[in-house]
Amino acid sequence: MLALLALVTGCVMHSTDSTEVGVRVARIAVIGSPGVVKEVYAPGATYFFAPFINDWYVFDVGVQNLAMTADPNEGARAGDDSIQFKTHDGNDISVDVTVTWRIVTDKAPYLLQFVGEDTRHVEERLVRPVTRSVIRDLLNELRSEQFYDTALRFAQADAAREVCNHYLEPEGVMVEQVLLGEHHFNEAYEEVIKEKTIAEQQAARLRSESEAAREQRKRELEVAKGEVSQSIETARGNATKAQLSADAAYFEKDRKAQARLAEARARAEGLKEKARAMSGSGGRQMVKMKVAEALKGKPILFIPASGGDLRTMDMNALISQYAAAKVSE
Repeated sequence: MLALLALVTGCVMHSTDSTEVGVRVARIAVIGSPGVVKEVYAPGATYFFAPFINDWYVFDVGVQNLAMTADPNEGARAGDDSIQFKTHDGNDISVDVTVTWRIVTDKAPYLLQFVGEDTRHVEERLVRPVTRSVIRDLLNELRSEQFYDTALRFAQADAAREVCNHYLEPEGVMVEQVLLGEHHFNEAYEEVIKEKTIAEQQAARLRSESEAAREQRKRELEVAKGEVSQSIETARGNATKAQLSADAAYFEKDRKAQARLAEARARAEGLKEKARAMSGSGGRQMVKMKVAEALKGKPILFIPASGGDLRTMDMNALISQYAAAKVSE
């Protein structure tokens, strides 16, 4: 039906894919001026134009990958297509680069008019020369050993993307990403760099081990200090406990000694008073009473030791001597 319609109306059918936009060029303008029409024909549609007086061009506005590598079997071009330059310290280097980019849809007529008639022409005539030049200039700022620092390379790649967009966005191209792949020095210098990198890694490992050992010693010292402090506090606690125990024992014994001393003093005072009372006439009477009580009910036989005469013996003196002997016992 579309072919029949085109045949009847005398128009030619043109279509765009899902990621394509169309641009029409009017050779002869019925309305307006001839040349590139500013209108962009949307993706995924079919359009009819009169033949001979209109030209039709299609641009792929999907994401494109421009790969520039040293591998002859990869990339946009055969052979070594990597970006080659000198590092900031003067060594030759080549870097594989992939640039992800796309055409700004509204800029398709502009690109057709000033750059090329399709996406491939835009890549070859605009994207490729600009991105290679910008990336080469920014990577040239790095020293040789800095190419082994992933963070630095990523930062330079992102800076390259921004600079590329500064130049390409006004021309209708947006750079989405700049990816840096493998890099290659000349063999002799690459070996030197490798040895230097290994030496730096070993030095870093030794510094790390030294720092770890130092930290381990600090931890052991702190543990030892803690153990010493604990021992000191334990000893102080034991000393305080022993002192308190000794003070308690001393206090108890002192109290007992004071009690015994008071008791002895009271007993001494009692004996003293008793002795004072016994030293008078009452004491002698008490002694006599005790002697009498001791002799009560006991048979008494008096025999002179010297064989004296009983008839002249002083009984009172004899009884007094006997009583005195009993009191002494």
